[in-house]
Amino acid sequence: MAERTGPAAPLCSEQFGSRAVRSCCAAADGRLQWEACGGRWWGFSGAFAMKPEGRDRGGGGPPGAVSPLVSRLLTVFLPQGFPESVSPDYLPYQLWDSVQAFASSLSGSLATHAVLLGIGVGNAQASVSAATATWLVKDSTGMLGRIVFAWWKGSKLDCNAKQWRLFADVLNDVAMFLEIMAPMHPICFTMTICISNLAKCIVSVAGGATRAALTMHQARRNNMADVSAKDSSQETLVNLAGLLISLLMLPLVSDCPSFSLSCFFLLTALHIYANYRAVRALVIETLNEGRLWLVLKHFLQSGEVLDPTSANQMEPLWTGFWPSLSLSLGVPLHHLISRVSELQQLVDGHQEPYLLHWDQPHNQVQVVLSHVADPETILRAATHGLMLGALQEEGPLPGELEELRHRVRAGPEKQSWVIVRETHQVLDKLFPQFLKGLQDAGWKTEKHQLEVDEWRATWLRSPEKKVL
Repeated sequence: MAERTGPAAPLCSEQFGSRAVRSCCAAADGRLQWEACGGRWWGFSGAFAMKPEGRDRGGGGPPGAVSPLVSRLLTVFLPQGFPESVSPDYLPYQLWDSVQAFASSLSGSLATHAVLLGIGVGNAQASVSAATATWLVKDSTGMLGRIVFAWWKGSKLDCNAKQWRLFADVLNDVAMFLEIMAPMHPICFTMTICISNLAKCIVSVAGGATRAALTMHQARRNNMADVSAKDSSQETLVNLAGLLISLLMLPLVSDCPSFSLSCFFLLTALHIYANYRAVRALVIETLNEGRLWLVLKHFLQSGEVLDPTSANQMEPLWTGFWPSLSLSLGVPLHHLISRVSELQQLVDGHQEPYLLHWDQPHNQVQVVLSHVADPETILRAATHGLMLGALQEEGPLPGELEELRHRVRAGPEKQSWVIVRETHQVLDKLFPQFLKGLQDAGWKTEKHQLEVDEWRATWLRSPEKKVL
C-alpha cells in the first residue's frame, strides 16, 4: 500500500474577521492540530491560507509580514473587524489626520509657551491676581463664543462636514499665531488672547461636531463608539509623541522669537497640507448640495451619473460655503405668499409634495415642503431647484432644458413660475432615470445631507377649491 505524502485533509477551519483562514487537521494520536499562524499586515497566513471571498484588494496581496507583537499593537489602535468594519477611506484619512495632529501638537506647544510668557510666568514683577484675571477673561470669552457659534451654525455642520473640518483647522492655526504674537505687543495682550481663545472654542465646536459626522460615515457595523474610541487612542498617541518632541524643541527656540516663528510657519504649512489631504481622501456616499450639483450637472451634460469617488474628488473644499445658487429647503409658506391668487399660482403644476418658488433675478430657489415629504421628495425638490440654476449656467443641456434656457434669457422675469411649472414636466421624465443612476453608482439615496429647515405645510392641489 502506497504511503500518503500529502497533508491530511482539513477537518474544519476558522477565521477572525478578514484575516486568513486557519485550518485544522487530525493528528496521529486523534487530537486536533491547528496550523501555525504567521502575522501579515491584513491578517494571518499559514500553510493552508485562503483569501476571504469578496474582499479582493487588488493585486499582490498585503505588504510584508509583521511580527505578532506589531499585530497586537494594531488591534489596540484600529477598530475591531478592521478593515471590513470601517469605510474604505478610513486608513488614508486617519494617516493624514495623524500627521496634522502631530504638527498641531508641536505648534500648540509654541503657542502655550508664548501665552505663559505673556502672563508673566518667570517674571518676578508679574502679579498673580492680574494673571488670574487675564486667564478668567480669556476663558469666559471662549465659553460665550462656543455657545453662540453652536447656536448659529450647529445645524449646518453636518451638511458640509469636510469644509467645516478644514475651516476649523485653519482657524486653529490663526488662533495659535495670535497667541505667539501676543507677548510681542503687551498693551494688547489680553484682547489678543481673548480673540485667540474665542477662535479656539469655535474650533472645538466645529471640529468636534464634524468629527462626529465623519465617525458616522466611517462606522459600517453600527460601531460608532469603537471607531470614536480608537480615533481618540490614535490622537492620544500622536499627542504623546508631540509632547516628547516639544520637550526637546522648546529649549532650542525659547530664546529666539524669530526662530520660534519660523518653526511655527513650517509646522502650520505641514498642518494645513495634511488636513487638506485628509479631507480630500474622504469619499462620502450621501449627497449634500455641493455633491448633488456636481452629479446633476454631469448628468445633464453627458447622461451619466458620477460615482461617489469621482464626485468627492471634484467637490470644492475652499469655496463650498458660497454656492452660486441660493437653495432653501423647508421655508415657511407665509414668507412666499400673501394673497389667494399667489397661492394658486404657486400650486399650479405642482403634483409633488413640495412647492417651489424661483426668484430669477437673485438666482434664489425657495422650497416649501409638505408634511408627507420623505428623503426622496427632498432630493427631488433639491434637484428641481438646482436644475433651475443650471438654466442660468453655461454648458450643454438636454433639448427640452436648452429650449427653456432660451426662454429664460429672452422672456420676462415675472413669468418664472411658468418655467417652474414646465420644469416639473421635464423632471417627471428625468428624475426617475437620475435616481436609478444614483443608486447604481453607489450613492445612498435613502438619506441625504441637504440643509433642510423644519417648516412644513399643507395645501389643496386644486386651485378652484376653497383653500383650507
